[in-house]
Amino acid sequence: MENINFDPEKIKTLVIDYGIQFLLALVVLVLGLLVIRWLTRSIVKLMKRSNTNESLIPFLRTIFNITLKVLLFVSILGMVGIEMISFVAIIGAAGLAIGLALQGTLQNFAGGVMILLFKPYKVGDYIEAQGLAGSVKEIQIFHTILTTPDNSVVVIPNSPLATQALKNYTAEPKRRIDFSFGIGYGDDIDKAKGILRDLAAHDERVHEDPEPMVAVEALANSSVNLKLRVWTDTGDYWNLFFEMNEKVKKAFDREGVSIPFPQTDVHLYKAD
Repeated sequence: MENINFDPEKIKTLVIDYGIQFLLALVVLVLGLLVIRWLTRSIVKLMKRSNTNESLIPFLRTIFNITLKVLLFVSILGMVGIEMISFVAIIGAAGLAIGLALQGTLQNFAGGVMILLFKPYKVGDYIEAQGLAGSVKEIQIFHTILTTPDNSVVVIPNSPLATQALKNYTAEPKRRIDFSFGIGYGDDIDKAKGILRDLAAHDERVHEDPEPMVAVEALANSSVNLKLRVWTDTGDYWNLFFEMNEKVKKAFDREGVSIPFPQTDVHLYKAD
């Protein structure tokens, strides 16, 4: 068996070279972990200051932290002399395959990130989208959960919520309510308009600015339609809507203002 000769000088040179590389990589690793830790905490503080949904902060923190650590790990392997071209190619191919297989899921994830950044709605808002409406109960990574007025649960993927039209009813602190009331052609328009103005003026939930507006909306087939527009706090919208309709009906009855309703005349002819 052939004897293997060891060159002490070569071994010494290799040990010194790789030792220096290893120590440098170790220093970069420690410093990199400290920097990642600081960046992660800074990002979390930034999200909290920007009123990011609390349920999303842990997930985004984890994604951010893992991504930076993977990049640091790849850099460390390159520093110690490990060939990374094939390794990166394999990771890229695997990532492409996974991305194609989970295309819809990734779109919903991207939609969740867009919702997080641009905040078209938040938990507690009442929204309408994709033909569905309800109060936002949770904003999760891949979908949003709504609760309907009859306490049903609706789950909508985040992708269409981020890329298509939606209506947020509670985004603003105040809303306008449009009422439409019909009176008979024989009734006094000015009297009916005065009743509506008086009811609006004596309701504390109705804002004075912008002031309530009363006008003739249309001359319909069997009625003169009056439009009442008032502004109120968003939280008072539905209570005011229902109660004002009842108040107007009672006030019109009390003041002798008629509210026409559809009628059908049936004529009977006796045949000889």
